[in-house]
Amino acid sequence: MKKLIECIPNFSEGRDKEKIERIVDEIRKQNGIKLLNYSYDKDHNRSVVTFVGEPEEVIEAAFNSCKKACELIDLRIHKGEHPRMGATDVIPLVPIKNVTMQECIEYSKTLAKRIAEELNIPVFLYEKSAMTPEREDLSNIRKGEFEGMFEKMKKEEWKPDYGQDKPHESAGVTAVGARMPLIAFNINLNTNNIEVAKKIAKAVRGKSGGFKYCKSLAFEIKERNIVQVSMNMVDYTKTPLYRVFQVIENEANRYGVSVIGSEIVGLIPLNAIADIADYFLKLENFNYDQILENQIYGDEL
Repeated sequence: MKKLIECIPNFSEGRDKEKIERIVDEIRKQNGIKLLNYSYDKDHNRSVVTFVGEPEEVIEAAFNSCKKACELIDLRIHKGEHPRMGATDVIPLVPIKNVTMQECIEYSKTLAKRIAEELNIPVFLYEKSAMTPEREDLSNIRKGEFEGMFEKMKKEEWKPDYGQDKPHESAGVTAVGARMPLIAFNINLNTNNIEVAKKIAKAVRGKSGGFKYCKSLAFEIKERNIVQVSMNMVDYTKTPLYRVFQVIENEANRYGVSVIGSEIVGLIPLNAIADIADYFLKLENFNYDQILENQIYGDEL
């Protein structure tokens, strides 16, 4: 049976479209790969690419795009709102069909080893691939970002899982790991007060006593003169998007501001959207078999 893995590399380039296209081209030209989506943000100065394929092809496409990013991106001159530690900041692998999480962990190690050996970029394993509990959370690894990583990696507890004990001079370090599907969900507020956004982000963040499966940060979107609560929803089945949205609306009202829009970065499972419709429309006796695409495509979805 055909095995399918999803890969969602994040690159620290969101302003130079030519560079972004050259990186994405390394994925496009790989046989057996289906490029599903890619997007980029000038304020965050970051791009996110989503593709699927069989494991060997996915590993090859991920490596080649990482190699191209190493050639094109120089973190010594990189500026952006989003925290970053590498030209290729993070490479998640997600099991989709006929493949286990344990297999994805092994594939992530294969990719990490190759990046370290052939590109001279140190690699940290994270999420399900992490070798120690403190490395499961990407934010723990990325703390200090590119600029702080040189000192951080001198400490024994922050030696990389693969590669040299100091960052690549221009490409930094990379995190690679297997994980469950994640939804990148951003909510924009009609204020430029970053302190308000930080307080709201803290209210929903799992580490701060909010939603267990929500990771959140606050950003300024200077181009639009607004602020944003940016979230990674790591398990939408346990923390649905509508619930977080409502709490953020309520918290915003406390500070005299309002939600002016939200966005999904990358792709989202159909069932996550169905949950939102079910909740807000107060549908009675609704089930996923009523979704037309589920009936037409079945297991192909």
